[in-house]
Amino acid sequence: MGEVRRAGPDDAATVATLLDDFNTEFDTPTPGVDVLTARLAERLRGDDLVALLHEPPGGPADGLAVVSFRPTVWFDGPVALLDELYVRPDRRGQRIGHTIISAVEALAAERGGRIVEVNVDGEDVDARRFYAAHGYACVEPGATEPSYYYAKEW
Repeated sequence: MGEVRRAGPDDAATVATLLDDFNTEFDTPTPGVDVLTARLAERLRGDDLVALLHEPPGGPADGLAVVSFRPTVWFDGPVALLDELYVRPDRRGQRIGHTIISAVEALAAERGGRIVEVNVDGEDVDARRFYAAHGYACVEPGATEPSYYYAKEW
């Protein structure tokens, strides 16, 4: 199937290309591969933002996760925010996404984290089904109503 490994600054162009492909596939604005590569080359040097690449034997990366880690007062360890999880269309249905999300959870646990958060568009039924199948919920334990994500961009 392949393996998941942490991307380094030298992988910035690969990560950028996959992210650009992801946004292009779903008609979401993207700053382009060059801008993303420059940003990632710097940000992948630290520990606050981590990219994980899935690579099949003998082939180029076919999937990735981008995870941001942040401290919180609610847990001793960091919160892991799964910013992006993407598998190339021709490689879907082969449990690559399962392999990647398992690696994200393992990384969060290694860092002492107890929670992985992810934001999913309401109309993205496939992503909602994927995360639900992996134990993610949009209702907090003990609550009766779903959680909502609000954002303000400037």
